[in-house]
Amino acid sequence: MRHYEKLKVDWAADGVLRVVISEPRRLNAVDMTGHRELAEIWRDADLDDDVRAVVVRGEGEVFSAGGDLSMIEEMTRDHATRMRIFTEARDIVYNVINCSKPVVSAIQGPAVGAGLAVALLADVSVAGRSAKIIDGHTRLGVAAGDHAAIVWPLLCGLAKAKYHLLLCEPVTGAQAEAMGLVSLCVDDGEVHERALEIASRLAAGSAEAIRLTKYSLNNWLRLAGPSFDASLAMEFLGFTGPDVAEGVRAVRDKRPPRFT
Repeated sequence: MRHYEKLKVDWAADGVLRVVISEPRRLNAVDMTGHRELAEIWRDADLDDDVRAVVVRGEGEVFSAGGDLSMIEEMTRDHATRMRIFTEARDIVYNVINCSKPVVSAIQGPAVGAGLAVALLADVSVAGRSAKIIDGHTRLGVAAGDHAAIVWPLLCGLAKAKYHLLLCEPVTGAQAEAMGLVSLCVDDGEVHERALEIASRLAAGSAEAIRLTKYSLNNWLRLAGPSFDASLAMEFLGFTGPDVAEGVRAVRDKRPPRFT
């Protein structure tokens, strides 16, 4: 796994692979290289017999600020780029779901976009109390695709999912635990230690029993596959439209978007 450039990969404990989204100068935003690697890492972990559990986090005290704006702008201009990112976005979701090894996410600071997809699709998600979970798709001017349609209604119910996905309303770690969006909320300074502790317990358990239980439970997510596929297609249709240009400008200018 040494070929990864934007992901730092090491052994956090016996049998526990640690995956770190590492772009600290840009709040761990995911560029084209990082996006591709975030799709590939789960297949590599699945094939490695030494991996018994995975813990995923962001560099420092931030999980991920989501997709890099330069990548988004390139997607709006170039069809080939858009189709490649579309395939990777689908693979990020399905590869986390289908990875037979249990995945634990450690969520500190902002968690947005592709990073958020991994954080919420993890088998166990540990969030800091002041973590800031945001699905910002509609603010960007595109449909909420990525992971949103497949996991938010199942975790927190349709009413809450609509409220937060339509309005891009932030969720703190404490709120996320209360509404069932994450598995566990702990003090901010304890996030990484607690996530590693859980991953180590999973690594020490019966690998076969844990993997087959994960497979069985994730059939609920597989049942939502058609809804996810449709939502992802609608999201990427939006990247061909006019609203996303204003959405990107608004993010760069740090102001609310003015859609007409």
